[in-house]
Amino acid sequence: MIGVIGRSGAGKSTLLRMINRLTDADGGEIVIDGRDVLQLKGAAKRRWQRDCAMIFQQFNLVPRLDVVTNVMLGRLNGHNTLKSMFNIFGAEEIERALAALERLDIVDQALQRAETLSGGQQQRVAIARALTQAPKMILADEPIASLDPLSAEIVMKSLREIHERDNLTVICNLHTLDTARAYCDRVIGMLHGKMVFDGPPEDLKPAAVREIYGADREIDEATTSTSLPGRSATPPVSTPEPVSVAV
Repeated sequence: MIGVIGRSGAGKSTLLRMINRLTDADGGEIVIDGRDVLQLKGAAKRRWQRDCAMIFQQFNLVPRLDVVTNVMLGRLNGHNTLKSMFNIFGAEEIERALAALERLDIVDQALQRAETLSGGQQQRVAIARALTQAPKMILADEPIASLDPLSAEIVMKSLREIHERDNLTVICNLHTLDTARAYCDRVIGMLHGKMVFDGPPEDLKPAAVREIYGADREIDEATTSTSLPGRSATPPVSTPEPVSVAV
């Protein structure tokens, strides 16, 4: 589980969007399992986007659709054009969606319209949608930026559980150092589109933080506050990364 940190405009979201091929790169390569995903085209590119699920800050749900239908939309990339046009889902896909909602502890809201849920609940629906894609990697673009602390903790614990239970690589853009320390095995710091730090959370000393954020700042508070409510500041036991990502 990798946390990407840096000030606004550092390139965190662009990095994730390039990995998922939502944004083109001007040059270079993104090598995953020995394959440069920037070279993928057509069906191969669509398969990669299905394997590389995205979770967005603003949830990207369809407000007027019920929760379970929103989750099943994660399967559209695997449908043919006719099925996609009419949102035709089979019994197996419905069961998969309900199982994902149950895992995120939100199955009781399966038939509610998405717009009736709280922000934290909507983000859990978005995570469930990503799970239904059966991805090989999850990219989360500032998934807790608009959530209250308790909802943020629930979302981060959910992402960590997915990483450990499913052995999936999770790359998560984060604004706070304490969250990166508490949930991630590896932290990447970005400044002006470049990687200026790459290492374990315990190496995030004040000097490294100054380099990542590019200026002197209130380092003491940022580096000593190391946990969300209810979460130990000690980094969790890491599992082997199933996918090697060169950035």
